[in-house]
Amino acid sequence: MKQQYRRTMIALAIVAVLGAGLATSLLKPWHAGEAQAVPAPAPTAVDVAGVIGKTITEWDEFSGRLEAVDRVEIRARVGGTIDAVHFREGALVKKGDPLFTIDPRPYAAEVARAEAALAAAQVRASHAQTELARAQRLVQDNAVSRREFDERDNTAREEVANVRAAQASLEVARLNLTYTRIVAPVSGRVSRAEITVGNLVAPGASSPVLTTVVSVSPMYANFEVDEQTYLRYTAPEAGGTGGAQGAQSRLPVFLGLGNEDEYPREGRIQSIDNRLDTRSGTIRVRAVFDNPDGRLLPGLYARIKLGGGAPHPVVLINDRAIGTDQGKKFVLVLDKANKLAYREVTLGPSYEGLRVIRQGLKADEKIVVNGLQRVRPGDTVSPKAVEMAYKRELDQRADAAERKQAAADKETDKAAEGKPVT
Repeated sequence: MKQQYRRTMIALAIVAVLGAGLATSLLKPWHAGEAQAVPAPAPTAVDVAGVIGKTITEWDEFSGRLEAVDRVEIRARVGGTIDAVHFREGALVKKGDPLFTIDPRPYAAEVARAEAALAAAQVRASHAQTELARAQRLVQDNAVSRREFDERDNTAREEVANVRAAQASLEVARLNLTYTRIVAPVSGRVSRAEITVGNLVAPGASSPVLTTVVSVSPMYANFEVDEQTYLRYTAPEAGGTGGAQGAQSRLPVFLGLGNEDEYPREGRIQSIDNRLDTRSGTIRVRAVFDNPDGRLLPGLYARIKLGGGAPHPVVLINDRAIGTDQGKKFVLVLDKANKLAYREVTLGPSYEGLRVIRQGLKADEKIVVNGLQRVRPGDTVSPKAVEMAYKRELDQRADAAERKQAAADKETDKAAEGKPVT
């Protein structure tokens, strides 16, 4: 019994020694790895460019909508059946050109009736004047009473008034007859015919619109200007001695459409509203532009460039270099040790594809212009010097880099799944 117990204890001791040795051998590589230094990751490659310093004439850019100077809704002024439509939809018409014809026959008959009523009234008035003249001779001879003379005088006056009423009725009938021929009230472009031949129309402001005509040239552009911009352009130091009227007489304004990069059309300020909208903090401004080719249409999106003034030095960067941090705008500035520093900036207007920076940067400082989402302040990077390209050029490079990265990620996924890599 004692020998069996001794053999059991020896076996347990051997197992304990072997277990301790195995644990030591397994943990040794991990502890050795902890003692070794972790290799630093390779610096992230980013595109950097120098901040541009330039003397410019600064402009402000706004968005607006085009509006016709004249817009007329064509409605029937008399009732009846439409006999003819005289225009082609979307065509240019001149003032006075016929648009619709309403059946004129009932109104021509009304004119004839009014002419006959006028003729009858004139005959009665002539007879009353004759009777009045006869009564004047008889009353002098005391052949008729004064009462009878007064009655004939009153009858003559009534008949004269009846003639005037008949003339007015004839004028109304003639007007109604002319209203059966609906003409363009202004020169411009006509819309489609909302009511076609054979349909019955009623007169009045509540009647259906037959079509619309909008003037073509000139054309209004309405846009909203913020309070600070308004104050800047009307300030005495900016030459705004005449307030809003002085500003609208001297400010240059240019217009570009949504598919145009530049602002090829020059116009002038037509009016500035008489109050500021306290809800939006803006004031409505209206500019007027010539439209000789008819390309400007009411409702089109308009890009407005407003301003001018004395040239002054500014710094310019690309919009892709600007990040957003809880409502703040920032850039990442590269120092001599290739480390990135956070720098808050104040933005100005756009100028020739670049962004004016009011505060936060100096000319020739280097900032990250591509790869901003892959790095953080304090990171050491591998900079690649590029030009402070215009937005279109930098967008093309960024898109190419994103496509390249997507292709690399796809190849990595294939390798992980054991699929052949192309």
